[in-house]
Amino acid sequence: MMNDLSARQSEIVSLARFAGRVGVEELAKRYEVSAQTIRKDLNELCDRHLLTRVHGGAIVSSGVENIAYEARRLVAAAEKHAIGLAAAALIPNSSSLFINIGTTTEEVAQALSTHEDLLIITNNINVAMLLYKRPRIEVIVAGGAVRRSDGAIVGPSASDLIRQFKVDHAVIGASAIEADGTLLDFDYREVQVAQAILENSRHAILVADSSKLKRTAPVRIAHIGQVQTWVTDDAGDSPVRDVCRDRGVTIIEALPDGDDDA
Repeated sequence: MMNDLSARQSEIVSLARFAGRVGVEELAKRYEVSAQTIRKDLNELCDRHLLTRVHGGAIVSSGVENIAYEARRLVAAAEKHAIGLAAAALIPNSSSLFINIGTTTEEVAQALSTHEDLLIITNNINVAMLLYKRPRIEVIVAGGAVRRSDGAIVGPSASDLIRQFKVDHAVIGASAIEADGTLLDFDYREVQVAQAILENSRHAILVADSSKLKRTAPVRIAHIGQVQTWVTDDAGDSPVRDVCRDRGVTIIEALPDGDDDA
């Protein structure tokens, strides 16, 4: 599929895989061509399912392997920050919660840093590092193998620890959301942890930006109807909005700073 791409298109795919996202204007400047030419390149790459178009550019089309964790931090960064603030606002002081792996769940953890009297159980080393020094937050880290790619603790021992608790809230992410509301991920070991989290929380909060509606992944986590709240930047006119309405899932759309839409 890559063999018959132009040199510029091949390089665009490589840039997207490295950074997670490419922008039309930046590419036009880089290659000294018109934005229209870049859009044509991106449309062709999307037709080949190598990239997925988003506003102003494109992201990597995921299939069986996720893009690099550091690159994922750069994708929809402003949207994830806004989602993190909105999700943290749903969690009161003096409560217990699970937080699983993900760049968006890390944004929630960052926004929780000023909360008081929280008990947080996590399989996310990055979340633990963000919060363990906070004097009014107790952090419990699941045991098990640490996935080198992103700091997730995965496997049966992590799931077993989570099942020892029954908490007020859970904050989970997903790599992709199907039109029927199926939540997907890439690693079946992480999916087992996420399922244990959902089974042992009273109020589950899904944090996932709108780019997840355009992606795919091979392993089923759960159905969106199993969460109580979905915090996103824009659910748009996706069929998932109707699924949430039918299943009683509250949608909260958190706009990034500087966005004038209401």
